[in-house]
Amino acid sequence: MDDMPDTPEKDTLWPTLWRGWRRRCPNCGNGPLLSGYLTVRDHCPVCRQELHHHRADDGPAYLTILIVGHLMAPLLLFVFTTWRPEPLVLFTIFGVGCVALSLYLLPRLKGAIVAFQWARGMHGFAPPS
Repeated sequence: MDDMPDTPEKDTLWPTLWRGWRRRCPNCGNGPLLSGYLTVRDHCPVCRQELHHHRADDGPAYLTILIVGHLMAPLLLFVFTTWRPEPLVLFTIFGVGCVALSLYLLPRLKGAIVAFQWARGMHGFAPPS
């Protein structure tokens, strides 16, 4: 049994993070969060939630590097020790894989960080009601 009582923060954090991961407004889940690849909108076009308060800064980049490194390094070691491919082939495959995974994760992690800040009422966001 869960010793922690159900709080609004506990109930709304994971759905809010999921909305951010999908690059949607943390408040309504319908409006787009980003206006470009990594540019957060000033406000949601659907619910008018102000989003300019966010302070994602370098967090998404750090998390992307952490995740890509922890996924690709063991995979690189496994592929090298199992099949011993040519160095150029190995570099090409893992170079493209690292870039592709980084490009996929970066905007999603930025959305999740902005959503986390919104859910916790950080950096000028009012706590969700």
